[in-house]
Amino acid sequence: MDAALPLLFDLFVILTAAAAAATLCRLVGVSMLIGYLLVGTFVGGLLLQPNAHSNAQVEVIAELGVLLLLFSVGLEFTLDDLRRMRRILLLGGSLQMALAAGAVTLVGWLFGLAWRPALLIGFAVALSSTVLVFKALGESGMSSTAPGRAALGVLLFQDMALVPLLLVLPLLTGQGKAASLSGYVRLALVSLGVIGGVLVLRYVIARWLVPLLSRLRSPEVVVLLALVVLVGLTLASVGLGLPAAIGAFAAGLVFSGNRLTAQVDALLLPFREAFAAVFFVSLGLLFDPQVIAADAPRVLAALVGVIAIKSTAAAVALRVAARLPWRAAWGLGLGLAQVGEFAFVLLLEALQSQVLEPAHYNRVLALSLGSLLLTPALLRFGLRWSERQLAQPPVRGDLVPVDARRALVIGAGPVGRQIAGQLEQRGIDVTIVDLSQVNLHAPAQQGFHTVAGDASDPALLRRAGAGECEMIVVCLPNDPNTIAVAAACRAVNPRARILARCRYLVNRGKVRRAGADLVMSEEGLIAEALIARLQPAEAPPDHPSAAG
Repeated sequence: MDAALPLLFDLFVILTAAAAAATLCRLVGVSMLIGYLLVGTFVGGLLLQPNAHSNAQVEVIAELGVLLLLFSVGLEFTLDDLRRMRRILLLGGSLQMALAAGAVTLVGWLFGLAWRPALLIGFAVALSSTVLVFKALGESGMSSTAPGRAALGVLLFQDMALVPLLLVLPLLTGQGKAASLSGYVRLALVSLGVIGGVLVLRYVIARWLVPLLSRLRSPEVVVLLALVVLVGLTLASVGLGLPAAIGAFAAGLVFSGNRLTAQVDALLLPFREAFAAVFFVSLGLLFDPQVIAADAPRVLAALVGVIAIKSTAAAVALRVAARLPWRAAWGLGLGLAQVGEFAFVLLLEALQSQVLEPAHYNRVLALSLGSLLLTPALLRFGLRWSERQLAQPPVRGDLVPVDARRALVIGAGPVGRQIAGQLEQRGIDVTIVDLSQVNLHAPAQQGFHTVAGDASDPALLRRAGAGECEMIVVCLPNDPNTIAVAAACRAVNPRARILARCRYLVNRGKVRRAGADLVMSEEGLIAEALIARLQPAEAPPDHPSAAG
């Protein structure tokens, strides 16, 4: 037990600092990730300096946070999504990597670096942070939108590109020859085997285990099964010579697209958030402010240059691959301008092989952490800057001015969470109501006010603050429930602007008569979307419309 005391002390300090930073960030309205990185720098310099770089057990816990976050990224994507995103994955991801790595390598070579360290730094800097951007997009309600998924597609390609980068690392470090042709053939076969294994396991879980777990109604069994699959696929990936991150992402894909997906994500959320806090605080521990103090102008100039290069590369990739408007592409490109956590793997290997000098390593490390600190602000600015082009106008030109101070969102499904994220991004105090406590777990962890219960009950609406809200958004998938809830909301607050979602066009009038000011019909939206995509065929030469 005594041997575990140093680890317990370090974890106590890190978690206490993370909790204090998260509380302070919520009070002042900034991203918790900034707080984690800053408090890591502070704690590392004052309390944990003797053990910050030697406690391997803390590093293991931090890496578990990365694996759990990548598992959540996999949950967000079904295999059908990946097939639909193949253009963004292959074209957008490769274009972003080539532009960013090429530009950084050229700049490093022009400033006197040899080609090997310049190329290695170029590839490292080209990697962005899937963990950080995914978390920021989720907090802003953008992770399920088409532009947000396009950005995540570019990030996923970068994660997959880590495998060939690790294969050619011996050539870049000058310690040997790159992998032979047989090595690449083995990698292709292993990758195909992993894909096949994921497909089989996904079918088995969806076909037999999901119905069984639904009948058991046991959160404990769901958590244990998810952890078994996560750890098992991670160990299998490492055993096959692939990065552990690939196994964690594959485990998320195994559980995606079925009725347990949301429950698995909600149940693992406390573990993910705790371990992720340790990871980001640990990144802050690596930061040495003396590096910037000793060479501040050069480091700051390099930081500005990296942000400019990476945002430009990402904007071009999103414009070409996802066909986003330039303004939207530039906005999301700013969010991909940081140097990601996987870059530390390549940088550390370069340092250990003496390709990079310690001074260069520390400068790049300071540059990486500086870009991570700026990411939440850059992403928030970019999303607001491109907001007009990313947003879809409501049906029939009904524009709803967002001038509320408080809003109530009823329904914590995908639609309700996205709306709540957008309203919070505009500075509105949002409360979310849902019948299921499980659905409210994730929004509560993100800092939203949540109330569990039946929203058609006026007493519950008053307890949720509906009487003081200027805006109420009803996002329920069942039309009779929407009608009942809209009527209850109007009775509790006659002055609020009520927006409602309904499934069928025939029920729009009923929802309006119940008290909603604006009703969006899923049938109407789908019909308009399909009609907008119908292109008239060219008339044949002998057709009457083709004459004159």
